[in-house]
Amino acid sequence: MSLALHAAFTAEMASARAPGPMRERWRAAERAHILSQPWPMAHTRTHAVMVRLAVRDRDLREVLGQLVRMVVAGPGSAAGKYPDGNTGRTRAGLTTPMPIPDDLAALLAGAGIDLRP
Repeated sequence: MSLALHAAFTAEMASARAPGPMRERWRAAERAHILSQPWPMAHTRTHAVMVRLAVRDRDLREVLGQLVRMVVAGPGSAAGKYPDGNTGRTRAGLTTPMPIPDDLAALLAGAGIDLRP
């Protein structure tokens, strides 16, 4: 993970964990997820934060979806099998690629990550 990408990932994770409106915390977790996908440990950590957010929201469907994702995130990242741009939320679908925000795409490209169309 490049220094710039690591700094952005760390900042998004801190925002996801910080007190504040849940919508902003989820947005930060989703952005952290997009940045973390190529790295097994970071990817799994992002889903752990998402589990905590889902518990706080009392959203059983999201909790269960995040628990499944925690199991498959590390192996999927290690094998390079993850849907680029996916926000990591249960409603996004487990294997659905999504558009990557331009600022995150630039960070990933700068770290040498080949973004699939």
